[in-house]
Amino acid sequence: MKRKIKDKVTGFQTTDGAGVHLVRVLGNTTTETYDPILMLDSFDSTNPEEYTAGFPMHPHRGIETISLIVKGNMVHKDSLGNQDQITDGEVQWMTAGSGILHEETLPASERLLGLQLWLNMPAKDKMSPPEYHSIKKDEIEEIPIQGGTLRLISGSYKNQKGFTGKYLPLDYYHISLESNHKFTIEMEEDKSVMVFLLLGDAKVADEIVMEKTAVKLTEGSSLDIESLDKDIQIIYLSSNKLEEPIYWGGPIVMNTKQELDLAFSELRSGNFLKEKVDY
Repeated sequence: MKRKIKDKVTGFQTTDGAGVHLVRVLGNTTTETYDPILMLDSFDSTNPEEYTAGFPMHPHRGIETISLIVKGNMVHKDSLGNQDQITDGEVQWMTAGSGILHEETLPASERLLGLQLWLNMPAKDKMSPPEYHSIKKDEIEEIPIQGGTLRLISGSYKNQKGFTGKYLPLDYYHISLESNHKFTIEMEEDKSVMVFLLLGDAKVADEIVMEKTAVKLTEGSSLDIESLDKDIQIIYLSSNKLEEPIYWGGPIVMNTKQELDLAFSELRSGNFLKEKVDY
C-alpha cells in the first residue's frame, strides 16, 4: 500500500541561541503528529553574520539531538569533556539522557546548510547516561539510486546498515535526486515516517511539497518521491511512535510536570548533571 500525505508543515524564519538565523519547522505544537520527532530546525545561509554567534553552553535532558551539516562546519563541546568538529556531510548525535551541557559554534563558511532534529527518548530511558558520537563521512554509506544517491546516516536500507542509536530505531536517509527523476522507498507498514524537503520542491506521494516543508505520512509499505525541474535534497526519517505524554520546557523534555519541575530545580541548585563534569 502506498503512503499518502497526512500532514504538512512549512518552516518559518526565526532566531535561536545567541542569534542564529534558522528555519523552524517542527516544535511543541507538532509533537503528537510527528512522534517521536520533537523539533526540526533547518540552517541555510551564505551570510556568516547570521549564524556565527552560535549556541552558547546550555542544558538538555530527555532527548537526543541529531545535527546534519550538509555544507559548512559545526564545533561541539560538552560537560562530558567531548570536543569535536563536523564538516560537509557529517553528523553529530548527542544523547542528553539524564542531563548534559553543551555548546555548538558555527564557524564562517561559504554556505551553512543542514538541519538539527530532536528525537524523543522513551520514558524508561530518559535518565540514561548522556553520550556523544560523531558520524564522519567515511562512516556514511553513499548508495547509488536511480537519478541520485542515498546517504545512509542511521538505521538500515535494504541490506546495508548505518549508525545505530541505543534507544529508538531511526532510519535516517539524506537523499539527493537529479531533476525529473522518481524514487520509491520501501518500508515497514506501521513505522512513523516523515520527510523534509531540505532543498528544492518535489512531488511526495503525488502531491507537490515546497522546500523547507516537513511531511508526515499515513501508514503504508512504500513511498514515491519525484523531483521536478530542479535537483532536490530530501531527508527521510522512520522510527517508532512512543505515544507517551510530553512535558516540554525549553531544552528539556520529560513525561510529567513533576519531572520537568525537578529538572529545572536541579539546574538552579547545581545538581542537574548526574555524570562527571569535564569542560
